[in-house]
Amino acid sequence: MMRIQRALARSGIASRRRADELVAAGRVRVNGQLARIGQSVDPDRDRITVDGADVAPPAASATWIVLNKPGGVLTARSDRAGRRTVFDLVEDVPGLTYVGRLDYMTEGVLLLTTDGAAAHRLTHPSAGVERTYVATVRGDAVSAARVARGGVSLDDGDVVRPVDVATRAAGQRRWEFEVTIAEGKHHEIRRLCQALDLDVERLVRTRFGPVRLGNLPSGATRPLTHAERQVIDNG
Repeated sequence: MMRIQRALARSGIASRRRADELVAAGRVRVNGQLARIGQSVDPDRDRITVDGADVAPPAASATWIVLNKPGGVLTARSDRAGRRTVFDLVEDVPGLTYVGRLDYMTEGVLLLTTDGAAAHRLTHPSAGVERTYVATVRGDAVSAARVARGGVSLDDGDVVRPVDVATRAAGQRRWEFEVTIAEGKHHEIRRLCQALDLDVERLVRTRFGPVRLGNLPSGATRPLTHAERQVIDNG
């Protein structure tokens, strides 16, 4: 048995908060009866519907996929313009959702899961999940790193305070500008580099929480390791 909002989240329908809203709006039924917030259900026995559509019971064990997202791929379920999305690169699993976003040209670690509650938890600002990015840039990266360590105001007034910043010479007047943050504002690293007068040629997320990119080829996937899964489940 579990709470109705948890059952909906584990089925990939919505986050727990959004599930509560669906129940409150009278859009969820259990065995034909209007669901109540906090109601206990057995997803394997009870028929749960949202707007009349059956909700599949959650898998006994949630699916987790680590994708090395290439540039030029959209983090979305579909695209009206016909561009490739991350769901074109992974197996078709019911209830699969992405954990946070990477913008169209940004590459690197992207998690996908059928555990909607975990996806919501990992991306909520209060979780403070660290993400590491490596930007290949032109400009004075050494001075920029020094400034970044003290916090930088973005164009909308938001302040970015990186957990860590490092630089490495990449040859041909380029630098690898490595930034670790514990939040996920919109286009945060690109906007940070812009504020620091750095021109970004490539941006790769190399770590999301306990999950590192390693040598996973572009466009390839792998399952979570046991150690990664333990950290996420206990987070």
